[in-house]
Amino acid sequence: MAESVMVEQSEIGTARRWTMLGASTAAQAAAAVMTNGAVFLIPALHEQRGMSIAEAGVVTATPMVGVMLTLVAWGWFTDRRGERIALMAGLGLAAVAGVLAVLAEDGVLLAVALGLGGAAAASTNAASGRVVVGWFPPHRRGLAMGIRQMAQPMGVGIAAIAVPVVADGHGIRAALWVPTIACAIATVVVALVVIDPPRTAPKSGAAPNPYRQDRYLARIHGVSVLLVVPQFVVWTFALVWLIQDRNWTPAAAGSLVAGTQVLSAFGRIAVGQLSDHVRSRMRPLRWVAIAAGLAMALLGLATGLDLAVAVPLIVIATVITVADNGLAFTAVAERAGPFWSGRALGVQNTAQFLAAALVPPLGGLAIGAAGYAGTFALAALFPLLAVALVPVQDEHPLS
Repeated sequence: MAESVMVEQSEIGTARRWTMLGASTAAQAAAAVMTNGAVFLIPALHEQRGMSIAEAGVVTATPMVGVMLTLVAWGWFTDRRGERIALMAGLGLAAVAGVLAVLAEDGVLLAVALGLGGAAAASTNAASGRVVVGWFPPHRRGLAMGIRQMAQPMGVGIAAIAVPVVADGHGIRAALWVPTIACAIATVVVALVVIDPPRTAPKSGAAPNPYRQDRYLARIHGVSVLLVVPQFVVWTFALVWLIQDRNWTPAAAGSLVAGTQVLSAFGRIAVGQLSDHVRSRMRPLRWVAIAAGLAMALLGLATGLDLAVAVPLIVIATVITVADNGLAFTAVAERAGPFWSGRALGVQNTAQFLAAALVPPLGGLAIGAAGYAGTFALAALFPLLAVALVPVQDEHPLS
């Protein structure tokens, strides 16, 4: 076994590693189109199929529900069967679910099909990250994972551009082919490119449960949940704040929000590269938490005083508040090990999705009670609480 692992490692050169990173990023982006693209059908469902906005919102929320319900299960499957088969199975099933959505005649069937698509696409969250962690050495993982973490904003951007335009010009069924084809193409790419990274079997018995060894992973999960709050506050309310509070046109506000997504993607790469340079995931994670708290506090102050600097501050806050994702994801995979990282990453993502789902309704209540300035300032408390929770002292040296 050990000899075959060494042969596999020696046969994988730098070019192949980066090709697998590209395939993993494409897989995650395709999954993001499937899980996030449905929300851009809300206007078309309202106009073309006569659904109320509330009904359309329920239908298009089902992919995210499917993701949350299956993340841990896909992590377990990845631990048992490997990354390549998990990616191919998940993306292939997502493409099948997409076809069912295209054929769905009523809202209930469409909701079920979209939910199945999200549940299948959830396989990429753990499996694509594990391909990166498994094939890249520690001093390159931060950068590699930062690139992989670009997949979500890329996928959302593709869906935002393609889905509503196709739905408006050619109908809902045509628009549903966008995520379906994306998942089908990604399945083929994974099949052609991805190889399971080598895993050395434990010396005796099953691999130990990392959650029983210490609280390191649990603390990272807690930090990530706290940092999700300011991230989704600015993601959810930046557009409406610019329109309602700053009197921007929808087109101008949308352009700024789209631009911040691009900056955020490169911000993740920069922070990942920084973690490689300082040979630590937790120290940069703590720096990000401090910066996020300060950015949100300044945004709240500037908004309350109606200062022009509030607009560039919301761009800065958007970039900073998403920078932690790759750091935490990489740290969880590294600490959990090859036989537990799938489940650990499933827990990580499930906790973040649940927290993110609570932000829009609770944030809306906060805006109604305290305004945008008070809500932004309140969101600053969460990353400041996270600072003390980051397990810097318990981090193992990168090797």
